[in-house]
Amino acid sequence: MNDIHLRLSDNKSNAPPVTHPPIGRLLVDRGKIAPNDLTHALNLQRRIDAPLGDIMISEGLINKKDVLSALAAQARAEGADLELEPPAMEMANRLPASLCLRYGVVPWREDARALYVATSSPTGFTQLLEACGPQERQLFPVIVDDAQIQAHQSRLYGSELAQGAASRVPVEESCRSWAGRGRHRLIWAAAAFCLLAASLVFAPSWSITVLALCAIITLLMTSTLKAAALFIYLRSGQSAHAPPVDFKPFRMPRVSVLVPLLKEKEIAGQLIARLSQLTYPKSLLNVVLILEEGDTLTRETIKRTELPDWMSVIEVPEAGGLTTKPRALNYALDFCKGSIIGVWDAEDWPEADQIEKVVTRFNTASDNVVCLQGILDYYNSRSSWLARCFTIEYAMWWRIVMPGIARLGLVVPLGGTTLFFKRSALEELGGWDAHNVTEDADLGVRLARHGYKTELLPTVTREEATSRPWAWVRQRSRWLKGFMITYFVHMRRPGALLRDLGFWRFMGVQTIFLAAVSQFAAAPVLWSFWLTFFGVAHPVTMTLGAPIMWGLAGFFITTEALSLALGVVAVSGKGHRHLIPFVPTMMFYFTLGTVAAYKALWELVRAPFFWDKTQHGVSAQTDPNPRKPGLEDGC
Repeated sequence: MNDIHLRLSDNKSNAPPVTHPPIGRLLVDRGKIAPNDLTHALNLQRRIDAPLGDIMISEGLINKKDVLSALAAQARAEGADLELEPPAMEMANRLPASLCLRYGVVPWREDARALYVATSSPTGFTQLLEACGPQERQLFPVIVDDAQIQAHQSRLYGSELAQGAASRVPVEESCRSWAGRGRHRLIWAAAAFCLLAASLVFAPSWSITVLALCAIITLLMTSTLKAAALFIYLRSGQSAHAPPVDFKPFRMPRVSVLVPLLKEKEIAGQLIARLSQLTYPKSLLNVVLILEEGDTLTRETIKRTELPDWMSVIEVPEAGGLTTKPRALNYALDFCKGSIIGVWDAEDWPEADQIEKVVTRFNTASDNVVCLQGILDYYNSRSSWLARCFTIEYAMWWRIVMPGIARLGLVVPLGGTTLFFKRSALEELGGWDAHNVTEDADLGVRLARHGYKTELLPTVTREEATSRPWAWVRQRSRWLKGFMITYFVHMRRPGALLRDLGFWRFMGVQTIFLAAVSQFAAAPVLWSFWLTFFGVAHPVTMTLGAPIMWGLAGFFITTEALSLALGVVAVSGKGHRHLIPFVPTMMFYFTLGTVAAYKALWELVRAPFFWDKTQHGVSAQTDPNPRKPGLEDGC
């Protein structure tokens, strides 16, 4: 930066104004496009917020090479191929990364009097001149394919951006301060274990009673939430989902969707085929496939796959040994072109009109609605008993409980996919906490604390249910560990959390995060009540008396009946009706959650940032036969 002495200011550059001839006229004059095709593209541009060249390319009216040539003529500039003539690494010192990313440029060459800047947009270059103000050396544009610009932005500034991606969230809202404190966590965990063991040795009956009462209180909290959500759903006439979208005319924005990939061998071709079914204008769609620098398996898979122009690949440089999905999302966020940022997982199958619903709802919603969460479902619900139960659980959560949480005005714990954000709000919050293994749920809490609102959107994304027991335990342990991390981060200062959220939503956080996790961890204490059916006296009988035990028996029967009712209602729609006979087996399914909870507790102490990767592409995938969102599959 010293060679140009950049001074960011509001002053205009002293460079003479440049008048740009319309690119459409240039292409018609060169015989590259017919006047009727140009008229068609111009008509499209009236309702979609995209450069004319991108529209013509996406409509198949012209190739990118001709558009770049016309852009060079429009800007009175030369073209270049950065693959043949890449910028030297020291060029990174000529312009800051923030300016290059904001205006889509990269410094390319220099001499004593000029700096040549690669750009794919004369308009973006003009905005760069205005931002820089007067310079000792004049800046000149060189027209280059935007994919090459992105690649060399990453090459020149990757290390700097990767370091920033790990620490975008303010430290007081992040769990990264836990790094290097493993010994302290181990000491506290050992002390807690010794205290529990001592209490069980010296006062076993009362110790078990206290543990049982704690488990019962959290069971009451979660059951109350489920009952309220089911009541809201039934009272709404079994129409928890919004009516068909009234697509009001407005100029559609550009949308970027991030798709993190890690060690994916089977999924790439299927992913591209599914996303190609999206009906949103491709000139406005920017799908970014995110790879880790050391992930040679996925890189080789992508190389064998032909990507459409609206897809790009970003490689995240290694930095500090941290390899997590949120760090990858933070890194790729800087390269996004859209004003709306979405997230899909590698195995996702979104509905074809999902993006239209997103942009329409953002257009009609209030300004403080900055996040839209779609509904998740599974396309392999017949592959195994475990997959069937997982689908039932997801149906309960996404069709009934999550809409109930939203209707009750509680903090919405976001899912990891089918999320869409207003970019300005996402960047204001610092993106995702790169160290949190459930970055989605954490972001949901941070959005609420900053006064923003999340809505559920009636659009379904189908994904692959984990169908193998140990893979399920690994995935669920990561989720539970992340829930605990999120809870401890935001409960560092309970008073501040209470002040930010208010009492109602504060109690919602206790129910959603603390009670949900403790239900799995404390399940063996609740299972101990089954011993009474075999004539074994329970410690609660000895400490609190038989009448209390009878009351608890009635409570347990009620909560189990509630769970059965919730499951049956959740899968009573046409798409999942075949799962109703499996609802009574859910009590056996949830025992795996206890195994996952103890694995999560161990990792919370020893490896809080460890990302236990879920393998995709295991199950046979069948066409989910896309239907209206949520009506047949849901309740």
